Amino acid sequence: MFNDIGPLELVTLVVLAVLVFGPDKLPKVIQDITRTIRKIREFSESAKQDIRTELGPEFKDFEFEDLNPKTFIRKQLDNEDLGLKEIRNGFDLKKEMAEVTDAVHSRESDSSSSSGSSSSSGGTVDMTKKPETPDERPPYDADAT
Repeated sequence: MFNDIGPLELVTLVVLAVLVFGPDKLPKVIQDITRTIRKIREFSESAKQDIRTELGPEFKDFEFEDLNPKTFIRKQLDNEDLGLKEIRNGFDLKKEMAEVTDAVHSRESDSSSSSGSSSSSGGTVDMTKKPETPDERPPYDADAT
């Protein structure tokens, strides 16, 4: 439950609890907290049992941990029947990305070596180039605003 709390954080919490509740009331507070956690766990387990009985015998192997998306995906990826391991092992993302970047870089070098007009690049406009006449503004249209 508290896997991500380190020893320094734990000591800080204990010191803070002693300062807030005092050394006299601290054992009573700890008992109340543990009693509340125990009641919450009992309520959770009884709710799980009620759901299992309501689902019927078809879902006897149903686990609530499977509702966690990470657990569900991990179980499905480990399933041999789906053949996902072959797909996952056959797909090399780094290789695919390298091929895409090489294609993009070669296309950029081809367009920069061309004459620079939009008709020679197949009708595409290079958005990285600045306009040839930066001082010329487009006409103002009062009806459009």
